[in-house]
Amino acid sequence: MRLIMLGPPGAGKGTQAQRLVDRHKIVQLSTGDMLRAAVKAQTPVGRKAKDIMARGELVPDAIVVAIVADRISQPDAKKGFILDGFPRTVPQAEALDAMLAGKGLKLDAVIELKVDDGILLNRIEKRAGETHARGEPVRADDNPEALKRRLAGYYAQTAPLAAYYARKGRLSSIDGMASISQVAAEIDKILSKLAGRAKAARPRGRQAGTAAAKAKPRAQAGRKRKSAKSPAKSAVRSKKASSRRRPRTAARRKRPQRA
Repeated sequence: MRLIMLGPPGAGKGTQAQRLVDRHKIVQLSTGDMLRAAVKAQTPVGRKAKDIMARGELVPDAIVVAIVADRISQPDAKKGFILDGFPRTVPQAEALDAMLAGKGLKLDAVIELKVDDGILLNRIEKRAGETHARGEPVRADDNPEALKRRLAGYYAQTAPLAAYYARKGRLSSIDGMASISQVAAEIDKILSKLAGRAKAARPRGRQAGTAAAKAKPRAQAGRKRKSAKSPAKSAVRSKKASSRRRPRTAARRKRPQRA
């Protein structure tokens, strides 16, 4: 199972992704975590990324895709993965598709959580107030103004991915404003349909392969039976056939002509 979760900040992608990780035993892959792990492990791609990050520059898409390619090749990602924070743009999505195709893989689904920005802002404001009332530190980005900036960046760069994946027939949109359990149930329905389609397609392939496998030995056996005729039997048949032929006469009788 290979998935992407789409949706603006605060839509609940992380909550749903973690539930899928626990339920399906797949891994959640964060671009930031993968970059840091590659740099720490000093992989060839990680060393390139480290130099770029040290200069304060953005890591190019090609290097990020290469890091993703290395990560999904690891044993714990064989059952599947959820990409978190990547792709962020259509060019990144195109590069991801090309990389997966090179490995003989493809995304199973892209799940979009659609939300109301006004309600999201109210949620963030309420959450920040409750955190402050408990005497706990409020995250620097956990306030309405920071969320507005993040939402603007999402709609400018990442939102077009929905149209990109819809054209490829991979997008499924869900009302992200529903309760956590309702959103989870809708996601489960989508994944169940995908699993059902895959299961329905597999037996047809096996049956076709089995029929072809059975037909081939039969055809070969038929050819063997034909080719197994003994020379003696062939000679007898040839002799009988020649004896049934009428001998030709040197001169044929002339039919009387009518007057």
